[in-house]
Amino acid sequence: MTGDLLIRSVRPWPNSLDAPAVDVLCSGGKLAGFGPDLAAPPGVPEVDGRGGVLLPAFTDAHAHLDSTRLGLPFRPHSAGTGLAELIDNDRRNWRGAERSVSERATHTLGRTIAGGATVVRSHAQVDVDSGLEKLEGVLAAREALFDRAHVEVVAFPQCGILREKGTAELLDAALRAGADLVGGLDPAGYDRDPVKHLDVVFGLAEKHQRGVDVHLHDAGSLGAFQIELICERVAALDMRGKVTVSHAFALSTVDGERQRELIELLAEHDVAVTTVAPGVREPLPLRQLRWAGVRVGLGQDGIRDYWSPYGNGDMLDRTWQLAYRNGFRADALVEMCVDIATRGGGSVVGRTLGLTEGASADVVVVPGDTVTAAVMDRAPRTLVVHEGRVVAAEGELV
Repeated sequence: MTGDLLIRSVRPWPNSLDAPAVDVLCSGGKLAGFGPDLAAPPGVPEVDGRGGVLLPAFTDAHAHLDSTRLGLPFRPHSAGTGLAELIDNDRRNWRGAERSVSERATHTLGRTIAGGATVVRSHAQVDVDSGLEKLEGVLAAREALFDRAHVEVVAFPQCGILREKGTAELLDAALRAGADLVGGLDPAGYDRDPVKHLDVVFGLAEKHQRGVDVHLHDAGSLGAFQIELICERVAALDMRGKVTVSHAFALSTVDGERQRELIELLAEHDVAVTTVAPGVREPLPLRQLRWAGVRVGLGQDGIRDYWSPYGNGDMLDRTWQLAYRNGFRADALVEMCVDIATRGGGSVVGRTLGLTEGASADVVVVPGDTVTAAVMDRAPRTLVVHEGRVVAAEGELV
């Protein structure tokens, strides 16, 4: 039966160097039992975890599959500095890619799954230049790999909403075409009118009964003000648990008291936060966010695209980056980064991941003595399982 599987010889997290290996039974796409030498029910396939660390599957909570060039010939970076120039550079180049949006998105999504991520939230650019073409490409990638991962798609106004006439109407069309959420981009810093921008975003969310995911690069008091505006709309529309603020650089660029106020506000309204562990910004206050009960996820952002040459589709690699950028050395803190990259991201997109009976059988087996060792070594994943089916092994799709 689909979703039935017996995984032999793994060490479920949390584990220690000398923890004995156990078997894990998956039934109907759920985790059904843990123990040594489990008997395989008739007809249930068996796979060998070879004593590796068993983790919940990774969640890429912030991807841009529409812009990826992973697997294509390398192109030197040609953008200037600043958000507007990065946006314009993408517009100048994306049609010249050697493969279509759907082909590129499908390839990168496949590499992401092979790395152990079976839950993905991808933004897809919607603007007057590309129309719905990029969205359709990401939707096609989701369909191509529908049985290997759960994929959410955000209709994302990368070029703003108010700067170009017709963008709001395109976002509306994108939601009718299959997008799961509506996005936003720096309502104040880029679109110069945070109230009107958020009115459009939340108006579409209310109309279509969809979630919201807003890119918020604006830092300091300007970004903090927009977090307050977002929370006001969450309260007014009863959207607790349905809204995410991506990047949220304001949280690490205000003083301590203001930071505490914002974190408490996010927790009160159950607004999630995602980070991509950027290399040029102060890291988010991860421990404070989690102590307050704010859902926090990790994503890869763009992957080898016209914005940046970085990225390889591997969420374990991005987990290492999150730990490194925060200066974490203690095992408990490295494991916190793993939790953000797995269960944390799952909570952002509304998927319950874990290693308890009854949880979705979305798991990954990683070679390593301990979880921290697995993060440091980043060896090819032994097994990737989605809803009780092996979807990748030894770093490749099966």
